[in-house]
Amino acid sequence: MDFAKWEPLYQQIVAEFGFSREGDEAAARLLWSLVRAKELCPPACLRRRIGAEVTVCGDAPSLEDELRRQPPSGTVIAADGATSVLLHALGNVPDIIVTDLDGDVADQLSANAQGAVVVVHAHGDNVDALRRYVPRFQGLIAPTTQAAPFDGIQNYGGFTDGDRAVMLARHFGATDIRLTGFDFEVPRPKEGRDAELKRRKLAWAKRLIYGENLESP
Repeated sequence: MDFAKWEPLYQQIVAEFGFSREGDEAAARLLWSLVRAKELCPPACLRRRIGAEVTVCGDAPSLEDELRRQPPSGTVIAADGATSVLLHALGNVPDIIVTDLDGDVADQLSANAQGAVVVVHAHGDNVDALRRYVPRFQGLIAPTTQAAPFDGIQNYGGFTDGDRAVMLARHFGATDIRLTGFDFEVPRPKEGRDAELKRRKLAWAKRLIYGENLESP
């Protein structure tokens, strides 16, 4: 997504949730300082990885059952914690992981070492996780921000890991995108998580994926 189209949506999100754009920008600068000496996967690299058919795996509690009924096909993109289900339930390494590092990062590190590209996202609330985990990734990494892109930091649009994964696929031309493990009403329980705040974020994810009440991305 072109940042000029994304920025008005981003401004709405910042206003609604009381986020700090300055905090997001500072986190992005930190992320760039942590990855610029690593083996990066820039846009051309992601374009080679993402085919016309894509399965985006969300981290809903139903994910394992859905995957057993219909295994993923095409390019497999895991949203954060979905990586663990793919690895342990199916024995599958996703092609791409989209994460802000609040899932099981040990599994994401393992998948990255086995060839998954990790699209690491910086925002004002995950600075500690960036410092702790980013230096440990040894495979291909693609740094992203929800604020303005700069240098090697990209912005493909999106807010939560799930809708960022969908918008990433769209950005690189996927025409057949199947969602599995998405529940926009009931978030997966997670220690320390504010369930109501997560539901509000999921409402935004649904809007961004399906273009509800906004210009389609």
